[in-house]
Amino acid sequence: MKLKYLYLFLAILGMCYTWYYNIQYFQTAIDPSFLNFFADAKVNFAGKSLSADLLVVVLTFFAFYIPDAIKLKIKYWWILIPLTFIIAVAFTFPLYLYIRTNTIEKKKLIE
Repeated sequence: MKLKYLYLFLAILGMCYTWYYNIQYFQTAIDPSFLNFFADAKVNFAGKSLSADLLVVVLTFFAFYIPDAIKLKIKYWWILIPLTFIIAVAFTFPLYLYIRTNTIEKKKLIE
């Protein structure tokens, strides 16, 4: 199996897995707003730890992927920035790796 298909699978898994719990939250929360979602994610040290971990992962992803996408001339690379916050970095990071792998494969075929 090509690695790019693993990336695509992980992107789909990242979207489904995170949004399963997001939907659970919005269906069961007393006041299901995005502001309360982020406030509830920081109610204890475990949630704060996961939030800090995720923030560093997101910043590292952006530091890697933005210059990389520009260098590889990937079209519409910027769309992953809002998708990271709307869907999840668990979706956009492997999706970017899939897009990146596809782009490199196509460039090798052209050269």
